[in-house]
Amino acid sequence: MNTLNISATVTAEKVQESGWLNMLIFGLFVAVTLVVVLRASRNNKTAADYYAAGRSFTGPQNGTAIAGDYLSAASFLGIVGAIAINGYDGFLYSIGFLVAWLVALLLVAEMLRNTGKFTMADVLSFRLQQRPVRIAAALTTLAVCFFYLLAQMAGAGGLVSLLMGIDSKIGQSLVITIVGALMIIYVLVGGMKGTTWVQIIKACLLIAGTAVMTVWVLALNGFNLSELLGAAVETSGNAAILDPGLQYGKSETTKLDFVSLGLALVLGTAALPHVLMRFYTVPTAKEARRSVVWAIWLIGLFYLFTLVLGYGAAAMIDRETITSAPGGVNSAAPLLAFALGGPVLLGLISAVAFATILAVVAGLTITAAASFAHDIYTNVVRKGKVDSASEVKVARRTVLVIGVVSILGGIGAQGQNVAFLVALAFAVAASANLPTILYSLYWRRFNTRGALWSMYGGLISAIGLIIFSPVMSGAETSMISGADFALYPLNNPGIVSIPLAFFLGWLGTVTSKDNESPEKQAEMEIRSLTGVGAEKAVDH
Repeated sequence: MNTLNISATVTAEKVQESGWLNMLIFGLFVAVTLVVVLRASRNNKTAADYYAAGRSFTGPQNGTAIAGDYLSAASFLGIVGAIAINGYDGFLYSIGFLVAWLVALLLVAEMLRNTGKFTMADVLSFRLQQRPVRIAAALTTLAVCFFYLLAQMAGAGGLVSLLMGIDSKIGQSLVITIVGALMIIYVLVGGMKGTTWVQIIKACLLIAGTAVMTVWVLALNGFNLSELLGAAVETSGNAAILDPGLQYGKSETTKLDFVSLGLALVLGTAALPHVLMRFYTVPTAKEARRSVVWAIWLIGLFYLFTLVLGYGAAAMIDRETITSAPGGVNSAAPLLAFALGGPVLLGLISAVAFATILAVVAGLTITAAASFAHDIYTNVVRKGKVDSASEVKVARRTVLVIGVVSILGGIGAQGQNVAFLVALAFAVAASANLPTILYSLYWRRFNTRGALWSMYGGLISAIGLIIFSPVMSGAETSMISGADFALYPLNNPGIVSIPLAFFLGWLGTVTSKDNESPEKQAEMEIRSLTGVGAEKAVDH
């Protein structure tokens, strides 16, 4: 394979010439999924229908939807680009994202399904004081969803700038607005059932599309991984692309930064609100466990594909072409698709990338809406005295507000570091949510003060450290160029904020004389471990 000749033919301008075909294929996907959403919305009558799809999905179906929810634009575009540029260190993202599911499977999934109803706050407030804990859980949920939404919306703008040659901020803003409007329609009309089917379709398309590209890349290299890696070294002109440390091994600070990022990725997944909410769409805890097993297989398969695609991009497209294209390193996967199959394959992969963004933002939006409507409006403001129809009405109005805010935020985040926004969402989830979830499920003495100290301490410390880190100021790649108020040397707060949140949860508990109800503790322990009493509480 003459990689240099192939790479010379791949330019951003040639990619943009096929923009109309990309949009046509994407339009077809939108049309099909809108029909699916409209059909799925027919039975959305109760809160259980709208938030949890009537608990009607099987484990394999829900596992596929979880994969669709989890494999975001950062997973597809970001990781392929990271491997293409940084080699081994880029693949560490794939490993972190995948290993995280073992934490979710072993510690969280089944117990959460047994104990909760619609949201994470149902679990956290089960045996603690309802009002303060629900408010704190809703705030952390909204914070995680907001930063995740920013990343996806900004990613949509960056992807279209590559595919359509839209370099103006006004043009990208229009694209972000269209993506946001579609997201609002999906969630407003289809609820969790419609959103789930969109995620299932998207997961199948994404895995099929990346499988085709993976086999294609391997076939060009005689199905010999060593030959592919050799081609990557030859084209990049950098043998270090195969070795650890290209991105995270330059100094002690970058090594610590990698440990911090790894903590956030591995521990954040089990506390992501939009992932946790998926466990309530299945009828039993057994199906929740099957969901996670299916998700692990599908996600693991996808991340193996990213290894081949990342090194395939490095082998077939020179580094300068990737970094200078609109969207930067995120353009590696679309450029590779164009190098392999021309405009048609690029159109299909681009449509899958758009579908990825749409499916993930829809899942995030319904999670944020459920958190506000169910936790704050129904259980805090109205103290549980509200009927199901009124709650769903409030949730739909919340979707509109969240949609508008995310569109405005995505427009404001154009050109910003998308990977940073995703890492922030994981760090906030791991810091603010995971300690309280684990303490609530496994520590009998845990009380309300411990939960509040842990959630607020984790939330404030994670966001505060990011604000005073090189990501915001003090470096060439900082979000605020020209400013320098960085006090924290690392890019990710996880190494400090996650242990701090666990410590604050313990400290708040042992220094408080408040003892929660022993009866409630016993009920939660029995229900979480056995599922006895869960179905009655959930459906009535």
